[in-house]
Amino acid sequence: MNLLLLDESDYIAPGLVRIAGRRHRQLLEVIKAEPGKFCKAGMLNGLTGTAELLEIGADAATLRPDLTVPPPEPSPVTLIAALPRPKTFQKVLHAAVTMGVKEFWFIACWKVDKSYWSSPNLETASLDETCRLALEQAGDTAMPRIEFRNRFKPFVEDELPGILAGRPAYAGHPAATEPIPVGIRGPAALVIGPEGGFTGYEIDLLARHGVTPVTLGRRTLRTEVAVPALLATLTAQPR
Repeated sequence: MNLLLLDESDYIAPGLVRIAGRRHRQLLEVIKAEPGKFCKAGMLNGLTGTAELLEIGADAATLRPDLTVPPPEPSPVTLIAALPRPKTFQKVLHAAVTMGVKEFWFIACWKVDKSYWSSPNLETASLDETCRLALEQAGDTAMPRIEFRNRFKPFVEDELPGILAGRPAYAGHPAATEPIPVGIRGPAALVIGPEGGFTGYEIDLLARHGVTPVTLGRRTLRTEVAVPALLATLTAQPR
């Protein structure tokens, strides 16, 4: 936990918060914080800064936060991904949130197993926990928007044009020959297919709606590896 992520409900008085559960255990057992010490903190969807530990007991801790610093800049990339298998989904979501992605669209396609849509990892509580852990890792506070669409063609034809709104979009695809751009300027969208890639029909439909198939090279990567690699390439900063 690189940042203690607070909620408005943690306040017990003006300028004082009390935390329990997982966050308290992190302070007590992992960080081994003591009264008078400071830790990095932030308010969910708000500012960051520090929090002074005033008291810590067996079940809860009381802190005085001082939050005046904006969170890190968000990624300019919107991530659109074929829904991965449940364990991979959590890895992809955690990695992308850590990298600052604030808008997600998880979609159906031919190779997405229908059973994936009933995974408990897609439930609100699980999504919230995964995102909070990623924000704490990154020192961020801004929760992302996460959408699910279980029909491929209606999504591409009816919603994708509005999502892109003129911004460039790139689809990682095994058969692509054009390399992915390095260090884009401005907003963009990244489209990730299922394991094995989109079908020919699907990649053609995406291309007709403004998505350019691109490649990272000849190596075949797992989804949880491909997503951060593509995101890092797209958003690389010039030296």
